[in-house]
Amino acid sequence: MSAIIAPNIHIYLSMFLFFQSPLLLIPFSLIFLADGRLSTGHAGVLLAERRGSYPLIDLRTLKSNAQQGEVASGTRRKVKRLLSFQRYCHASRLLRGLVPHTPGSLHLLDDDYLGQAAHMLSKVGTWNFDIFLFDRLTNGNSLVTLMCHLFNVCGLIHHFQLDMVKLHRFLGMVQEDYHSQNPYHNAVHAADVTQAMYCYLKEPKLAEQLSPLDVFLGLMAAAAHDVDHPGVNQPFLIKTRHHLASLYQNTSVLESHHWRSTVGMLRESGLLSHLPAAMSQDMEQQLGSLILATDISRQNEFLLTFREHLDNQDLDLQLASHRHFMLQIALKCADICNPCRVWELSKQWSERVCEEFYRQGDLEKKFDLEVSPLCNQQADSVPAIQIGFISYIVEPLFEEWHRFTEPSLLSQAMMGHLHKNKAHWSHLRYTHTNSDTQAHSNSEEERRGNPAPLSSSIFLHRL
Repeated sequence: MSAIIAPNIHIYLSMFLFFQSPLLLIPFSLIFLADGRLSTGHAGVLLAERRGSYPLIDLRTLKSNAQQGEVASGTRRKVKRLLSFQRYCHASRLLRGLVPHTPGSLHLLDDDYLGQAAHMLSKVGTWNFDIFLFDRLTNGNSLVTLMCHLFNVCGLIHHFQLDMVKLHRFLGMVQEDYHSQNPYHNAVHAADVTQAMYCYLKEPKLAEQLSPLDVFLGLMAAAAHDVDHPGVNQPFLIKTRHHLASLYQNTSVLESHHWRSTVGMLRESGLLSHLPAAMSQDMEQQLGSLILATDISRQNEFLLTFREHLDNQDLDLQLASHRHFMLQIALKCADICNPCRVWELSKQWSERVCEEFYRQGDLEKKFDLEVSPLCNQQADSVPAIQIGFISYIVEPLFEEWHRFTEPSLLSQAMMGHLHKNKAHWSHLRYTHTNSDTQAHSNSEEERRGNPAPLSSSIFLHRL
């Protein structure tokens, strides 16, 4: 079969890769049901964020007379509230196959296309996996396709008796609720973190002790850990008095939103509705614990605890609490593993995250707000930001992970890439500063890549 007309290519591709058999054509009406809301009968103790219930403010209406870094109260009253999930209606139409054809969209599903995607998935456990290429091969549906494949190869669909219709619906919600306009915090980042998490879950030291529930939670948390990220950081939400900052009392604001949004989608899709209520609620809570651990402001808290466990040699992975802690550490590593990738991939991620920083800085300048650290494109270069990020955040955590794995081949490869990438950025920074008129003032420490102008506190409050 050389070509099949498939307006909803990602549905057929992921189903094909799941069954690993000749293309299985299933009527679209059987794949996705009509859009529904959260059933009140399924509501548990945990308050979930209903999709679209927490809108983002429209920054275009902010005026430039903000004082002391906060938006004036008069302006706040005039701020137009936009749906946090502005693509919700579009996503619903997409899931029903009602989105009109747009130029450039892919409609032909042929053997070569399927073969390349399937070939990449056969190597999904390798560290040089190119998520950007995979996203192109899956027509922008890398997260859905990857998760379906991993749930299959890990035996999670069979173990938890998951309904494939509900699984596709849930994953479709998650993927659509990432903001594709974000340079960094988008569905491709989620897929990249998920692939890294899968690699870490396969580490011999960890894999032999993990239960199916541990693997399920680890992959789910990785896929949804940044869902509906607005492309700005917590301090920005606080100083603009965003309602999410008020809702979560200025503590782990984004991470709490990611978690509650995930719970809302789990309940709306009914993915876990066949499980006992106590079990599904416990899974929701554990997902929250994992996602909240990605709050970068808690980096030192987790790092010190991890280091103490390794120093005391008291990690017992037969204990559920210790396995959960290691899932938190693994997710934290996966979330910031970009500098540990090969240079070609690492550089792309570095440029993307800095572009997102700079966009926030431009917004802050536009509305006369104080520009946040790392967000001034004129003052904060990509090499300087990356050197500081590696030195203060990435290296300390991955050095302890390296100890934990004793060390594994994967860990050795990651540390090798990390050191090479840091050297690359140091060279680029040296070249960049020497081309500036102030090059003569650079110290020898800066030439070696020591991020003297940046401090660890900047990174702990920015990311």
